[in-house]
Amino acid sequence: MAHRIDLSSIRNIGIMAHIDAGKTTTTERILFYTGKVHRMGDVDKGTATMDWMTQEQERGITITSAATTCYWHDSQINIIDTPGHVDFTAEVERSLRILDGAIGIFSAVEGVQSQSETVWRQADRYGVPRIAFVNKMDRVGADFSRVVKMINQQLGSKAVVVQLPLGAEDSFTGIIDIIRLRAYVYEDGVGDKFLTRELDKNECAEAESFREKLIESLSELDDTILEKYLDGKPISAEEINRSLRKQTIANRLVPVLCGSSFKNKGVQMLLDAVVDYLPSPLDIPPIIGTDPDTGEEVSVPADPDAPFCALVFKLATDPYVGKLTYFRLYAGHIKVGSQVVNTRKNKKERLTKILRMHANHREEIQEATAGDILAAVGLKETVTGETLCSPDRLIVLESMNFPDPVIDVVIEPKTKADQDRIGESLRRLAEEDPTFRTGYDEASGQTIISGMGELHLEIIIDRLLREFKVNANVGKPQVAYKETVKTNTKVETRFERQTGGHGQYAHVILAVRPLPEGSGRVFLDKTPPGLFPKEFVAATEIGVRESLQAGILAGYPVDDIEVTLQGGSYHEVDSSEQSFKVAANIAMKDALNKAQAEPIMNIDIMSPEEYGGDVISDLNARRGRVVSFEENRDSRIIKGLVPLAETFGYATNLRSLSQGRATFSMELKNYAEVPESKSREIIGRRYGTSLRR
Repeated sequence: MAHRIDLSSIRNIGIMAHIDAGKTTTTERILFYTGKVHRMGDVDKGTATMDWMTQEQERGITITSAATTCYWHDSQINIIDTPGHVDFTAEVERSLRILDGAIGIFSAVEGVQSQSETVWRQADRYGVPRIAFVNKMDRVGADFSRVVKMINQQLGSKAVVVQLPLGAEDSFTGIIDIIRLRAYVYEDGVGDKFLTRELDKNECAEAESFREKLIESLSELDDTILEKYLDGKPISAEEINRSLRKQTIANRLVPVLCGSSFKNKGVQMLLDAVVDYLPSPLDIPPIIGTDPDTGEEVSVPADPDAPFCALVFKLATDPYVGKLTYFRLYAGHIKVGSQVVNTRKNKKERLTKILRMHANHREEIQEATAGDILAAVGLKETVTGETLCSPDRLIVLESMNFPDPVIDVVIEPKTKADQDRIGESLRRLAEEDPTFRTGYDEASGQTIISGMGELHLEIIIDRLLREFKVNANVGKPQVAYKETVKTNTKVETRFERQTGGHGQYAHVILAVRPLPEGSGRVFLDKTPPGLFPKEFVAATEIGVRESLQAGILAGYPVDDIEVTLQGGSYHEVDSSEQSFKVAANIAMKDALNKAQAEPIMNIDIMSPEEYGGDVISDLNARRGRVVSFEENRDSRIIKGLVPLAETFGYATNLRSLSQGRATFSMELKNYAEVPESKSREIIGRRYGTSLRR
């Protein structure tokens, strides 16, 4: 039997942050100091180990979450480096679903940004314990205390300082450990060697003040610390660390560290903090699943000797071994060649290979055990969010929810050979990425692909052309609008047709009302008992839902709507399921009170002070509005809202407005009603007409 590592020594962590805060650079340094790589990669030069895709290397950003394993002292650390761009938020979502802990990285200059807030909320939702690393302390404008304040105020977390920077900007030379009251000063550019020294008088006074605040925070949560604190007894570094670990795992406190990954400072202490404060699989509550036969809740403890149970969180296409299925093993152990059951589909699958991944490099192993994050080859039916189990103990773990796409592009194959290839290529891409959808427009005969933003679809199209060798013409991006109803309404439809022999008859009364944004589509049956046979109610629901796929205003899907079947009648001979489907369809066309909704984005713009006025004027011209300002030295952070439709090409425009010095980031906030003038323009464009009042 293969050697099994002690579960208490495993750390399954994610690295998450806003784009360009230094996630991948930090991961590169971690891999270097743990001996996993012998040369530090550089994001800007396209040599980062974890950014292995061609598209990542060309753009200098992370697109897909990459997994690796390294060892620090006696601990095994499984790391997932996640993207920071909002278009790839699903990669963060599925990674956080299966991780035990996370490092939130914040730029010491920009602090808490829009996407760092988004990923923090995702981690809140999954209850993932975190430590915070304030990176880029060497940069002009670095302000450690401001970032700590932002974490407390904007993220609603109780951030506690455990390290202080020695200097800042050009004078940043090392780190003060406030728990042990010592300084670490770096001697060389590689960061391998650092000096440990006593604190001078001024440093000691500041460090002791922060140590006192940390002990106060712990005493509010820990009776043992409180008792010693009130009695005035000294509290050792070991006692502080033990208590801080407990409160971090309970999500009551977030330890804050600092450093500069690019300048190789502070990463070893960050690794120590991962081992000291973040949980092992034994420290987190057992994951809860359900028994597929009884529907009862089942607890799945992190036990290597329990029946095998794992959750699939990602699929990827590998040019050498085919489909890779990434999974988190929660309980039990599994060997190469073992048969497992996909409990959602009730299908048996066989693992022909088990791989430990290091970005896009593979290490074959013979056995996997609880706590591991690995990839398998040979699973044909299994997709993201499905559970794999031992045949003698079936459990279904909770799946994952992903947001709907907000942008569409039309794509047309150039040749018949491309037409044949594109279907399979799109199917494989959609299998990998749950936020990427494909559709077919019957009227135009065109294929429509949908994604989370311009960059998301740009990457998909680039992969189609390069990786899958599909030649295609690509249209311009279009916003994926939705239609909805504005008012409550009631409709009654009687569908009758005599065609010789049996006729068709259906009579339905439907009540339609709008729902709050994000509610989706709801169908309710409020008919008196026995009014209709059950199959006619089911057929009515099918007819309603089919009619909501394309609204009557501009053919966009209808959303945030509740339809209630209140009454009607049927004929013993002439009524059928088909006639009720048709009646429901006709009734819905009558009921749809036309209103369009469009995606509204949160936008954060960081601009030098002198261009602030021009940036705001441009935002207003795009139907945007400013929500708040924040001054930061010689720059201004503008937070606002803007319709997605007005942001195409915004990066180029912002560069020209600010001589290339302003940057921005966006994330979806909600859907809002389109102004009437804009609505007429959208409908006209959809049908190729010019609408006038």
